This record gives sequence, C-alpha cells and structure tokens, in this order.
Amino acid sequence: MALFDRNQRQRSSFYSTATFVVFVALCLLGLWMMSSPETVPAAISLSSEKAVVKADVKEEDSSIDATNTVKQDSANVVAEAATAGAAAAAAEGAEDIDVPGKPGDSGAAEGDGGKAAAASKDQSFDDENGRTEGGELVKPGGGETDAAAAGQDKGTGEEAAMENDAKVDAAAKEQAPIDTKDAGRLDQSAAEQTATDTKASATEQAAATGVVKESSAEAGGGTAKKLTFDDENGKMDGVDLVKDDGNKTRISEESAMVEGAALTVKPSAKAATATATATDTDKQDEASAVATDDTTTASTTTSEDEKKQDGVEQQLPAAADAQPNVQAELLTERAAQNGSFTTQAAESTEEKKKRAEKKGKKGKNKVAGAVATVEWKLCNSSAGADYIPCLDNVAAIKKLKTDKHYEHRERHCPEEAPTCLVPAPPEYREPIRWPHSRDKIWYYNVPHTKLAEYKGHQNWVKVSGEYLTFPGGGTQFKHGALHYIELIQNSFPDVAWGRRSRVVLDVGCGVASFGGYLFDRDTLTMSLAPKDEHEAQVQFALERGIPAISAVMGTQRLPFPANVFDVVHCARCRVPWHIDGGMLLLELNRLLRPGGFFVWSATPVYQKLPEDVEIWDEMVKLTKAMCWEMVAKTRDTVDLVGLVIFQKPVNNVCYDKRPEKEPALCEPSDDPNAAWNIKFRACMHRVPEDQSVRGARWPALWPERLRKAPYWLDRSQVGVYGKPAPDDFAADLQHWRKVVRSSYLAGMGIDWKTVRNVMDMRAVYGGFAAVLREMKVWVMNVVTIDSPDTLPVIYERGLFGIYHDWCESFSTYPRSYDLLHADHLFSKLKPRCKVLPVIVEVDRILRPNGKLIVRDDKETVDEIQGVVRSLQWEVRMTVSKNKEAMLCARKTTWRPTEIESR
Repeated sequence: MALFDRNQRQRSSFYSTATFVVFVALCLLGLWMMSSPETVPAAISLSSEKAVVKADVKEEDSSIDATNTVKQDSANVVAEAATAGAAAAAAEGAEDIDVPGKPGDSGAAEGDGGKAAAASKDQSFDDENGRTEGGELVKPGGGETDAAAAGQDKGTGEEAAMENDAKVDAAAKEQAPIDTKDAGRLDQSAAEQTATDTKASATEQAAATGVVKESSAEAGGGTAKKLTFDDENGKMDGVDLVKDDGNKTRISEESAMVEGAALTVKPSAKAATATATATDTDKQDEASAVATDDTTTASTTTSEDEKKQDGVEQQLPAAADAQPNVQAELLTERAAQNGSFTTQAAESTEEKKKRAEKKGKKGKNKVAGAVATVEWKLCNSSAGADYIPCLDNVAAIKKLKTDKHYEHRERHCPEEAPTCLVPAPPEYREPIRWPHSRDKIWYYNVPHTKLAEYKGHQNWVKVSGEYLTFPGGGTQFKHGALHYIELIQNSFPDVAWGRRSRVVLDVGCGVASFGGYLFDRDTLTMSLAPKDEHEAQVQFALERGIPAISAVMGTQRLPFPANVFDVVHCARCRVPWHIDGGMLLLELNRLLRPGGFFVWSATPVYQKLPEDVEIWDEMVKLTKAMCWEMVAKTRDTVDLVGLVIFQKPVNNVCYDKRPEKEPALCEPSDDPNAAWNIKFRACMHRVPEDQSVRGARWPALWPERLRKAPYWLDRSQVGVYGKPAPDDFAADLQHWRKVVRSSYLAGMGIDWKTVRNVMDMRAVYGGFAAVLREMKVWVMNVVTIDSPDTLPVIYERGLFGIYHDWCESFSTYPRSYDLLHADHLFSKLKPRCKVLPVIVEVDRILRPNGKLIVRDDKETVDEIQGVVRSLQWEVRMTVSKNKEAMLCARKTTWRPTEIESR
C-alpha cells in the first residue's frame, strides 16, 4: 500500500510538472504572438489594461523619461540589451517603466507592486515639493539584478517557476513593443525607425525582468491633465524644468533626451487614463509644441500630456527631422566665431599702438580656478550702500595729478576685483513697478534728499512722506518733459520722435525725466551723468525704471561705437563744449550719426549775459568749423527757455571746402569705433560716402529697422555663427524668439510684471532684446570687449548698448536691474579672470528678488551654482544636456553681518 501510494505520488508529481510545462509553453506562445508587431491589433485601448494599476497609489510628481522609439529588429534589440546592460542603466536617470502583466493577472501585478517599489527605491528622492523622480540619479543594476531582487523574498519552492518566468519574459523581450498605443497606429516604416539613445536598451531590460512597478496614475477614465510643478511663486508647467531647492535636482544629459529623442513622462496621481481619441489630441498638441525647436519650458508643457497610462508608456514620434529636439536646441550653443567682425579690444589696442603711446599695458593674466569656500563679508567703503568699485576707488583718485577734466569722475578700477558684498539700505523695499515708478519711488530705497533740496523748485524731485516724487520737470522744462519734447518736435519736424529718431543720448541727464517721457514717443534714451554732487541722480533714474549709466565727458571716449545715435541732447548739462578746441563736442560728433541732430538747451542760447554771449559766440564758431548746420532755434514762452538744433553733415563736401582746417580731420588710421580706454583726440572723422558702408545712409524708419538686417551687412561677410551676415542676423532673431517665447516667458516661474530693467550681459545682434520689445521692459545690451564688435548692429536696429569688460565693475549703482541674462559669458571670461568676482558684481547690480539666467557649459554653470548657493540665493531651475546647461536663480535679501577690514 505504501509502495502504491508512493508510485501514485510520483505519477501525480509527474503530471503536475507536465501540466506546468505545457502551461508555460502556452504562455510563451501567447506572449510571443501578442508582442509581435505583425500580430498586435490595429487599435488597442489603453484603458483595457487598467486593472494592473492600483487605484489608491499615493500622488507623486511626474518623472521624465528620455525615451526613443525602440528598434523593431529583435536581433539588434537583444544584442543592444545584452551589451548596454548596466552602462545604459547608469547613463539614464531613475525611470519608472510600467510593463503590462498577463491578461487577467491584475492580482499578480498588485502582489509584485511592493517589490517593484523596492527595486526602484534609488530612482526617486523627496524634496520639499514632494517626491521627485528622474534627475541625475544612478539607476540600479541591469535586468538580472532587478529579477534577483524581485525574487529574493520568494520561497525556494518557487525558484524553478521564477526561472521559467524569466525565460518567458526574455523571449517576449525580443518583440515587446514599448508603446502599445502607437504600435497599433504606426505603419511598418515608422515601426522600423532606429532609436538614437540607450534608453531603448534600458526599457527592454526592464521588460525582460518581468518586474511590474506601481504606476503613479489612478485607474479610471477621463482626459489627461497637463503636468505642472508647484513652487512658491505659482505653477511652473513642464516637469523638465525642475525647481532646485538644495537637492541638486536637475535634468542632466543622462536623464534628458538626446538629439532626435522624444519626451515620455508618467502621469501624476490625479491624471486619469485617456481614451485613444484623447491621446490622439495630445499627440497633436505635442507636435505643435516641439515645433519651436529650442525650448524646454512652455513648449514642453504640452508635450507632457504624453504620459504612461495603465502600465504602457506613450511615446512621442522619434523622427529627429520631423520634430527637432527642443532641449538640444535650447541648450546647444551655436558655433560662435568672430566672422567678419573685429573685437572692441582689438580695435582699441590697435588704436593705442597707432598712437604710439609710451607703454602697451597688458591686462593682467588672471587664471580661473575652482571656487573655494567663501566667507562673505560686507564691503568697507565710504560709499556704503551706493558703492561702485570703479568709481569709488578712493586710493586711485587720491593719486591723480589733476582733476581739471573730471578725471576723478572717470573709471579707476581696483587692482583686484572686489569679492565683498554691498549692503542694502536698512529699510529697502520691493521697488514700485513701471509705469508708476516714473512718478514716485520709495524713499527707503534711495534715501537721499539733497537733490530734492537743491532742485525741488525745478520739479526734479520732491520728498513726499515715504516717497520721492518726480513731477517730470527739469532745469529747462519746469512744466514737464512732455511739453519740452513737443517743443523740440515742433521746432524741427524732421526730428520725428519714434520714427526717424529712435535712439537718443542724453548728456547730463539729471534724474532722466527727459528719457523717461520719451518712452511715450516710442524713443529709447541712453541717459548718462557723473557720480557727483548731484547726489544719486543716476540711481534715481534707474530706480524709476529709466535707462541710465554713470559716466562723464572727461578725457576718454565714451564706451559707444561711432555714428550710432540719432539725436544727442543736452539741457543745461554743465559740459563746456567750447573749450580745449571743442574736444568734448568732437566726441559727440564721433557718436552722432551723419544727418543726426544735436539739441542744445542752455542759457547761452537765450540769455544775454556777457558770459552767455561769449559762450554762444564760441559755439557758433565751433559748430560752423565742424560743418554742423543750425536747422532750428526757438524760444519757449511757457518755460521761458530757448533751444537750438544742429545737424551733422551727411557728406564730406563742407570738410573739403573749409578755409581753415581746424578742427582737423582725423588721420585715416584713427579708428572711430575704438572706444575702450581711448583718450580724446581733437579731430573729426570723415563721413562715409560709400553707400555700402555703415553711416552712409540713414537706417530704416522705426519700427521696421528692428527686424531688418542693416543694409551694410552683405552676404560676403561671415556672421558670428558662420552664416552669411544677413542670414546670421535673421537666424539669431528667430533663435531668441523661440527661446524667449517658449521658455523664458512661461517656464521659469518669473513674474514678468515685476521686471523692468533688463541687461543682456553678452549680447550679439540684440535678438534677445528685440524679442522683448513688446513687453514693458528695456534692455541694456552689453558687448564685451573680447567679443565680435556687433554693437553697431544693435544700434542700427533701434536698440542700444555699451562696451564693457566683465573682469571689471560695471558703471552703475547697486540694485539697478531686475533681470540679468548671460549667454555663454562666464566660460569665455575664464581665460582672463575668475568667475567669483563676476558673480559678486552680478550680486551688486541685481536687485533683491531679481533673477539671473545663465546659459553656459555645464562645468561653468555648476561653478556658478555653487557660488550663488553660498550667497543664499534660491536656485529656481537647472537643466543640462550634452555638456551644456542653463540656470535660473533668484537673489534674496540675505546679507552677511561681518564687515571686511581695510
């Protein structure tokens, strides 16, 4: 009987084993048939497999998949999966890949959920906004490791079954489609597209392990919602722009998609399973989003509607030519070169050589190094909260032999760029916003009253409780700048504010009310005044939201190219134009465009005091010798002042016919565009007469000139980015239009209603500023001295800017700008100076709560991120790809308490 029982048990075991083998074989056959592209049904509803998803999964932030369409060649897929293995997993960020279980096996899916979560534990981390998945995290080992981890807790009696399951899944891997929804719709040619990154192998390996990870979506119907990312300033659409809160969250090259790839993301917990019709609509939205091929923010907010639903990833089309990679275009710097442009440094250096100055002073070779730990201290300067390093260098000013020509108001930069921080006024407040700021500002932000006491009767500025108010007056227009602007227009209609005359230089601007009200005539004014006894006049202007710089008509050329300003204006600007052979007026002649106007409103024009009469006679004699024509002279019955308008000649006929040759014409070798640390010379440059040369013709009328390439850029010239110059110009505008509209305006959490004063720290053609034209902002375009000299192009299109060397301090007050934009600036500065002092300068001129946007190589961006973090700034976003990176950070109100020793 025992023998019979033993035989019976053996037979039962045999039958059980045979049954199990047959069952496994049938499963293998079924999975093979289901996964084969030839056998997949033409339309598969994603909602049919929703049973595999737990309905009560905790809501999580969406993660980013940088997946591509998987190769359909099973042999290539298997080979790729076998060789890529751990390398592919390490290269990719943490991913949640949902693989549908067997039909009707929802219980098994739920049972394995906990193990799947354990297997992906290292693929996510928590920050203050909840669980964030993806980023620069190292993915755990390959498929074999995951399978072993998934089976670790099972009994030894199940090991054979697990081994068979692994074999079944390995066979299924050869043909497993990654996107079930797309597989039913794509034709055979689309199914054979080749994947361009290693994401395919990582996805295949996850499928081979048979691990089913819990989806972060809830089961159920409905329309998928757009993914959003909450930060303290509101919702920021697009999970690819991750708020960096100290956990170094960012989309890296490894976790972001590569060229030609497509974004694939998981839905948030509240995102429901979409129907096939809904997902088709999402596809159309995504296609329109990635059409702007250099954005990762606003455009990708639509692409985020493409989600994994019910364990099946929805993948965007991978054809790189049809839908270019938005992130790659956003972050990849176009190959920059000088092209046909020289640099301001080369122009100025060559000019100095030509003049045979006694010493060719070379700038110090500053070697960039890693940012060390910085112990921040407050600057110990008598200027306090108004410290401008290159204008408040007391030690250098004391060494001057004379200040007869206002040498003490010129730039004298310290030997070493400061690394101390400028304090803010004790009761500093968020600035009043434009246009209200034109009329009043907080007294606490610029706590100076001397100018109000000295010029209050002329309606410059007045103290009114907590505010400093600006009635809009000036020394020559006590009844308001608008009336004065109309007076100029009526005196000589050819001035044509906002059409013919677009870019104006206002010398000795006071509080810049003239330039502030010219905005009403669509005219852009560069206001300048020295940092002198007219306490904080330029600071008042900037706080009001009016463009201004601290500069003086002293002994050196102003940092602008020749022949660029349409109008130069001086209203009682206290500049002695007639002395020293008219050297100062000759500098205005250099800056003024041929055919441009000089508007002079001062007492010599209308008063008959002996001193005034003498000055007037000298000015008439000088302007005649310079061939300037007096086109209008008028007297105002309201303000009881007078003004005169002179026009610069448009050819050289008058120069050649002058009986006296003073002022002399400059030597042909004298470069009028050389403007960086170049001394004045009492001579005039000939007017260009070749109609193909800049300055020979007036630009197109505004606003047509904004988007029109200058006539003097021809196709024989090579642009900065290697194309023919006119094409380069157009491509630059198109590039920034896409970046600004699709990324900067929508996806960085910047409230642009709080932005007025903007600086492009490394402008090229001014495309960034041109795109912002419709917004209520103005942009100071800075062309660095070692960059291609494209500043004349910027002026030609009706914008303005300045030359500068960022190894030195900028000539503006602290807390001047709301937003600074630096496109590949810092990496280009490294051969000459360290990054740390430049960031300190950025901190000085940026207002509290102001934003910094940096686009540069990843190494440089990481270095900058380390510095701004030590400054207690809030890093709003970082994103990197292909060794390029972008950062957006917000300056806070933090200041150290310790003061540096002198």
